[in-house]
Amino acid sequence: MMQISSLQLTGWAVLAPMAGVTDAPFRLLCHEQGAPLTYTEMISAKGYLCAPADNRAQRDLLHTEPGAGPTALQLFGTDVQSVSAAAQRILENHAFCLVDINMGCPAPKITASGAGSALMRDVRLAARIVRAAASALAVPVTIKMRIGWDDAQRNAVDFALAMEESGAAAVTVHGRTRAQQYAGTANWDAIGEVKARLRIPVLGNGDAFTVADAAALRAHTGCDGVMIGRGAMGNPWIFDGIRRLDAGIPPRNRDAAEKLALAARHLDMMVAWKGEPAAVPEMRKHMAWYCKGLHGAARMRVRINSAQSAAEMRGCLNELVSLQQPDRLRP
Repeated sequence: MMQISSLQLTGWAVLAPMAGVTDAPFRLLCHEQGAPLTYTEMISAKGYLCAPADNRAQRDLLHTEPGAGPTALQLFGTDVQSVSAAAQRILENHAFCLVDINMGCPAPKITASGAGSALMRDVRLAARIVRAAASALAVPVTIKMRIGWDDAQRNAVDFALAMEESGAAAVTVHGRTRAQQYAGTANWDAIGEVKARLRIPVLGNGDAFTVADAAALRAHTGCDGVMIGRGAMGNPWIFDGIRRLDAGIPPRNRDAAEKLALAARHLDMMVAWKGEPAAVPEMRKHMAWYCKGLHGAARMRVRINSAQSAAEMRGCLNELVSLQQPDRLRP
């Protein structure tokens, strides 16, 4: 169990917001496997406010599937009024359970505008954004941050304390600097330092690729929860593994047929939602992740990446199942 302000969650491992990955169908699949909270892809506050009401891209980012469980809205931006205004307008029409403000994205196109992890170099502005949102919204406001801009500007503890004082209900700390991007090893000690100083919940993020990793991150840092990103790509079952770990139930191995059946379901959901021409290109990366570790996956990925129809993709999945031998399956 984990509680963020008035929001009570049924577990401690949540799905991270990932641009181009955590679409509505994938969030539903992760929730079904046990993720107690999932996040939308990162949405520009100003972009949302400026977009026409019928903008398809914005509608897709905000779409949720029935039964998807508690879902958090993640916004980014540097304008104090815009972040609050966008959140308010979105919450009028969507039942998101909290608003998370991104202060950790390292992508140059985000940091160039002063948003994402660049906000860690402007504590006063970051605090004003959080304070305004927390005052205006009826749901909890949280942030996602890094441990600093680079090794010379590591300010995770001071930054997190300022966000707590400004009204943040929880913080998620990715254990890398912005300069590291996603290279090297996540600094779990730095996450623990933040947890030791804050009164609000702290979630750890970084290098939780397996159930054992997630449990180790939580134990090492003392954090209240763990946010899982890349470890869930093509592997929504990681949340079931964590749920089983908590319940003292042995982990469940899945064969290739079961794994690829879920991949096919993900494809079908995307086609039903976006239509085949849009769904097939978007599903290529997901298919590559689902196939990872299976015999013949490298060759099949080439065919999947050139597939022009859902039927072609399903054919690749069926053929890949037939290539498996029991002793070649990854547990």
